[in-house]
Amino acid sequence: MDGQDQDLVDVDLYDPGDSSLPVYRWRQAGRANLATRRQLREMGLRPGGAEPVARIECRGGKRFAWLYRIDLAKPKFAMTLAKEAALDKAMAARQTCPGPCGRRYFHCLPLRTLGSCLECFDGTPADPTSYIAPPAKHLLAA
Repeated sequence: MDGQDQDLVDVDLYDPGDSSLPVYRWRQAGRANLATRRQLREMGLRPGGAEPVARIECRGGKRFAWLYRIDLAKPKFAMTLAKEAALDKAMAARQTCPGPCGRRYFHCLPLRTLGSCLECFDGTPADPTSYIAPPAKHLLAA
């Protein structure tokens, strides 16, 4: 092992160092007043700048999530047309085959590994219900 690697230390930005944040085991935290970010999102809420008040651990402490107070959470921001258009544009980049077929699939394509859809890559036929046909090219525009 390199001498530099021994100097690396994991730093928890939210832990004050005196172990004042309570740590709960999996399914032991009170669901009535504490929630993770994902649980807040399901309730239509967001932390809203509030600091975590506890931590929940699972898999022997190898995985953890921050817990936030539900009463301090704020409503999620409403989706605007501009946000929706930006998200659709981003997803289109991940779902559209850059190969000759040009189809937009209903799932993300393996563009980093294959560079195209399976049909363009190795000829594996795609299920017709898994994509939207590409826009037709106008015959007069040549």
